[in-house]
Amino acid sequence: MNAASQTPRVVLASHNAGKLVELRELLRGQIEGLDVDTQVVDAGTVGAEDVVETGVTFAENSLLKARSVARQTGLVAIADDSGLCVDVMQGAPGIFSARWSGRHGDDGANIDLLLAQLSDIADEHRGAHFHCAASVATQSGFEAVEHGEMPGQLLRAVAGDGGFGYDPIFAPAELEGDEAGLSAAQISAARKNAISHRAKAFTAIIPHVRAALSKDLAQR
Repeated sequence: MNAASQTPRVVLASHNAGKLVELRELLRGQIEGLDVDTQVVDAGTVGAEDVVETGVTFAENSLLKARSVARQTGLVAIADDSGLCVDVMQGAPGIFSARWSGRHGDDGANIDLLLAQLSDIADEHRGAHFHCAASVATQSGFEAVEHGEMPGQLLRAVAGDGGFGYDPIFAPAELEGDEAGLSAAQISAARKNAISHRAKAFTAIIPHVRAALSKDLAQR
């Protein structure tokens, strides 16, 4: 393998190893000449700093991260922002999903608070969906945003020990047969990724990544 094929071309504006694996698999074979295992990297690999999410929508926060990392690295940058939107709460927790309880990333506390807030809500009114905004940006100003959703229903208690975030109390609507009614924490990671909001948004962004890489090469 020559040095050129190992030079990063796409950077994910995240330090999450799981997201990088997912992105690499989604991009594999989709863009001619792109070696996803060596040329698609995370923010830590190229020394990109974290970005403060000051936007008021998923799309704004996603673009903030992509723009910042593209400027820092000169690479085609991909970012996403996602969260849980509850129907009877007018879309909350939304962009505040990760810190709903007041402590960022405390999944248990976030779940406990949300379940308490919805304790009197009947099953037929416990609809919700996960939303993801995925974006791509380049140093030269090329930008695009795509969205993905995973609809479902909120359970009344934690079920399953897989996944992360609100997965243990969210039953995806797309599950059928023996899987119907299971939480996103009770199904395999592969099954969840096949129907997830993030996978849908990342899949939709692929043509824009292809276009961004073509523009990037043309300007060099």
